Amino acid sequence: MPAILRPTPVACPVPLLRARDVPRAARAAARGDLVSVVRGVYAPTSLWRLLPPWLRYLTRIHATVLQHPGLVLSHESAAAIWGMPVLGDPVIVHALGDPTRTSRLHAGLRIHTTTGARDVVDLGGFAAVSPSDCAVDLARARHAVVGLIAADAALRLDAAASVESLVEQNEQRPSSRGRRVARWALGRARAEAESTLESASRAIIELLGYEEPELQVEWRHRSTADRTDFWWPAAGIAGEADGDLKYDGRFGDPVSLLRARRERDHRLRTHGIRSVLHWGWSDLVDPDALDGILRGAGLHRVATPDPYRLATARVALDARPSSARLHGRGETAV
Repeated sequence: MPAILRPTPVACPVPLLRARDVPRAARAAARGDLVSVVRGVYAPTSLWRLLPPWLRYLTRIHATVLQHPGLVLSHESAAAIWGMPVLGDPVIVHALGDPTRTSRLHAGLRIHTTTGARDVVDLGGFAAVSPSDCAVDLARARHAVVGLIAADAALRLDAAASVESLVEQNEQRPSSRGRRVARWALGRARAEAESTLESASRAIIELLGYEEPELQVEWRHRSTADRTDFWWPAAGIAGEADGDLKYDGRFGDPVSLLRARRERDHRLRTHGIRSVLHWGWSDLVDPDALDGILRGAGLHRVATPDPYRLATARVALDARPSSARLHGRGETAV
């Protein structure tokens, strides 16, 4: 039987320097040449400043592993190492510890206790739980939207993962904490969701009470093939999770990009699509905005909205690190 290929761990995006290997490291940091990533590990300030929040978090994970060899990364830290989506900079590095000891947080490293078996992958000097186990951990411990983002990513990245296996892993965990909450995300996982924005959109759309759309439907017009992120056939409505940054100049001339989008929308309408909707991340952080887009196009609810999870989704998707994450108390078993 052929071996199942696992995703490749993501390398540190900048060079890391131990304090003991850099003459007068503290002075270099005081001058602004180096930045302290974790205690005793530095990175060049010029490179650190260029990193987006999620890559700063990845750098912090690699720096922590340098100081604490043998860690078994979990939760957002395992997600970052596997290239799964991480929202912003979660700040805290997560790892599994001895189940006979108490969970604890010290100097930015949270050790979780667990009595459940995990599929642990040795990465040489440290290890990480598999993408599937990582998705189950996040679905149990984080907001439903974050859980669905992780579960979708696990299916995309790990050939060994399936919806059935994710659900089974959750049900077989000895601890019942988070089991019921995780069922919502794990049972809805779809590999067809191709990005964090699409996964988060799927979650908010359902929490708003709208029908689950078809994903990645292909439409051919002469020699051109277009795919819609979301498609509601009964309503004749297509949806596109475009992102807020696509038209700010980072990906080419905004005028040309917008013209190409209009041409694509026109091709889609030749197939009888009544409306092509577009939204970005800011419309998910404010679910009322996405609700207005969908409702304004004539899409009708099929279920009652979930006001609590919609309200808390604003915080989960905003993804700005807070000091509370650095100073929280130990967690219970996962």
